Amino acid sequence: MTATTSRRHLLGGLGALAATAFVPSAQAASGQKPRVVDIPDIVQMRTLGSGAAAMHVTALGFGCMGMSYHRSETPDATMLKRVVAQAYDLGVNFFDTAQVYGRVRAQNEKFVGQAIAPFKNRIQVASKFGFVFDEHEKKIEGRFDSRPENIRRVCEESLKNLGIEAIDLFYQHRFDPAVPVEDVAGTVADLIKEGKVKHFGMCEVGPNTIRAAHKECPVTAIQSEYHLMWREPETKVFPVLQELGIGFVPYSPLNRGFLGGTVNEYTQFDVTNDNRHTLPRFTPQALRANYRIVEVLNHFGRTHGMTSSQIALLWMLDKADWIVPIPGTTKLSHLEENLRSLDFKVSRTEWTELEKQVAAVDIVGDRYPAEQQNQINSN
Repeated sequence: MTATTSRRHLLGGLGALAATAFVPSAQAASGQKPRVVDIPDIVQMRTLGSGAAAMHVTALGFGCMGMSYHRSETPDATMLKRVVAQAYDLGVNFFDTAQVYGRVRAQNEKFVGQAIAPFKNRIQVASKFGFVFDEHEKKIEGRFDSRPENIRRVCEESLKNLGIEAIDLFYQHRFDPAVPVEDVAGTVADLIKEGKVKHFGMCEVGPNTIRAAHKECPVTAIQSEYHLMWREPETKVFPVLQELGIGFVPYSPLNRGFLGGTVNEYTQFDVTNDNRHTLPRFTPQALRANYRIVEVLNHFGRTHGMTSSQIALLWMLDKADWIVPIPGTTKLSHLEENLRSLDFKVSRTEWTELEKQVAAVDIVGDRYPAEQQNQINSN
């Protein structure tokens, strides 16, 4: 089965559905609820966080990074705005971006601000602070800046870029060893009191860091990479999240397209704007070896009427009701395919068997190169 057909062979009439269901300009501008009936109940809600830190979002969010950053193929802005509007029309209310996503500073945030403008008061937007953007090299530097004054500066800039009055979820993008996490959390707590931020989150941090931050400002969600090929959060982070009532937002839930079968050893990555060419698991040799996992998913899918992407998403959705994946895409068909994952039911016994089959494959290649791996806090 080819990389294309593995994602397509079960979709049937989704192309026709996209043609009949997409009416973003009228619906988004008027605030009318979408009239689509042949789509799963995406409006089912989940709760990230607890108590005063609780945030109610749709079971699947939408990751916007790939619309301008770290992906080889980027359609024109008009088409990308159609995808964002379609996500909203189909019920998605949770969109994720960051100031450092893009070839220029705030490129992705500004795009998201334009795309969500017609319905910005009816959705929730997450953004991030803490990375330094290299204006000369046009990329994220390997440096952090979570000083209180920089958090405030990024907050003000993000509010302007996004065209909103408050950031619904403001993440620390990466742990900054130069700034006590208590100072970071305290600064965000002040921004919440001032009405500029609604909820506090952190990315790629360990249990002790989570506990320390949570004491200063209740944490609503932790965002980390998580998928069938990277399950470390289950043992390192999930226990403390359950204990403290904190939600979990997996980024790259399809492992940057790989688990959807859209990437294989012959894929050519744009070295100027696609970080996958730097990742050990995305070398041709690693992709060839690891494609056995996609084949396992395809076989499982044939017995359940699901694509490999739908399997990967439903698997993590079934792990806990405080998990909200944020798959991203630039294609309407992929968007609708992802949302259809909510239409299926798989038993715990079947998931256990799938996990055994995936675990039997020796994964080739590290998750990140050493420099990037060192930026992740596991304490």
